[in-house]
Amino acid sequence: MWNEVGMARNEKGLKQAIADIQSLREEFYADVRVLGSANGMNPELDKAGRVADLIELGELMAKDALERNESCGGHFREEYQSEEGEALRDDANFAFVSAWEFTGVPAEAKLHKEELTFENVELKTRSYK
Repeated sequence: MWNEVGMARNEKGLKQAIADIQSLREEFYADVRVLGSANGMNPELDKAGRVADLIELGELMAKDALERNESCGGHFREEYQSEEGEALRDDANFAFVSAWEFTGVPAEAKLHKEELTFENVELKTRSYK
């Protein structure tokens, strides 16, 4: 996640991150061992569940970053930059809020889009020069 899905990212790294996370999830589910008792609150089971959730969240974050073919805000896709190295936004295709629906398989999450409308603000690309 740190190396491939961080502030600067690219298609190759995002695809590698997704593959690595999927492999990690398979290993986790094959090898996880939960200590404790089934006769009450088991904090170790709670921890294992949280790890499973974070693995799925990591894959979804990488998938979402891969789907967004632009640089915007603090999320810089290396393929989408000007000759001067500034972020290239694509407001025509990405002026929406993403909501992902869990389908049972993280790689098959379904994207729902809520289009954004701007009545009082004009969309502009920021310059950090």
